[in-house]
Amino acid sequence: MTPLAERMVQQVMANGPMTMADYMGQCLMHPELGYYTTRDPLGTAGDFTTSPEISQMFGELLGLALAQAWMDQGQPGRIVLAEAGPGRGTCMADALRATKSVPGFHDAAELLLIEGSSPLRAEQAARLAGYDPVWHESFESLPEGPLYLIANEFFDALPVRQAVRTEGGWRERCVGLSEGALSFGLGIETHMPMLAHRLEDTKPGDVVEFSPVARMLAETIGARIEGHGGAALIIDYGDWRSLGDTVQAVKGHEPAGLLETPGEADLTAHVDFEALAMAAPCAHTRLTPQGIFLERLGITARAQALAKGLSGAALEAHVAAHRRLTHPGEMGTLFKTLGLYPKGGTPPPGLEP
Repeated sequence: MTPLAERMVQQVMANGPMTMADYMGQCLMHPELGYYTTRDPLGTAGDFTTSPEISQMFGELLGLALAQAWMDQGQPGRIVLAEAGPGRGTCMADALRATKSVPGFHDAAELLLIEGSSPLRAEQAARLAGYDPVWHESFESLPEGPLYLIANEFFDALPVRQAVRTEGGWRERCVGLSEGALSFGLGIETHMPMLAHRLEDTKPGDVVEFSPVARMLAETIGARIEGHGGAALIIDYGDWRSLGDTVQAVKGHEPAGLLETPGEADLTAHVDFEALAMAAPCAHTRLTPQGIFLERLGITARAQALAKGLSGAALEAHVAAHRRLTHPGEMGTLFKTLGLYPKGGTPPPGLEP
């Protein structure tokens, strides 16, 4: 039993079962024992690999897309260029390098990173030392102004609640105790107003996930974009509407049991993009597969240009990275992109209707 599991057992004994969202939140962000607060989880030595770590092309194209959105909105003189959950800072470093030649973009941008992990902040500081980044704990503390945001694999790590459909309503999935160990159970049947719209497309036994935190953040981001201008690129795995139990644990790049090692495995859930789009009080694009999005931005031409200077194993790795990011059988279809932008404005590049 991990140290965090021991604390959770004591917590449940004292206060009763906790929701899945409470469990995920503690596993990931407990100030002393949480997964993200105690380690760098990325790369071969970590537990998972994200798109920016696969190829520089990913961050480059996202940066250029935001720079074009900035130009489409009249090149405002002061903007907030931000990334939510920026990992090691690789994506933003690539985005900034690619946009150096865009006249005025860097001069207008104040670089802000939304990050709660001290180990990852140190990595980000090293990669972005020349750009004077400023760190924030939340979106609420961001300065006023147009917001140009990258959120890659950010929303999937936000805690979700789970509800099981019954004949008369819903029963919430909880984490309690069985023979002194953490175990899953179901709460009493109840009505959940936030899931009233899901009664028409579900049947008894179906599991629906919802994240109050994700909806609140989407509302905050959308309000900023609608009120001040800007654009957001949200890239993650999931679909337009969630259905089923998608919470998963990953440790050492392999699946793990959800309750096996609290605080020592990454926990994620598929993103309900419909919930984000409906919560944001600004315009949203159609949900677009990552492969199509990157192809529209010109990833193949960029890959061909980079390939000219490569040979042997380096070339093979480069070709494999392009395929991994775009091919339908890999990340190209599993990952989706949603764009947010002001009503009446131009959608971000790559996400046009």
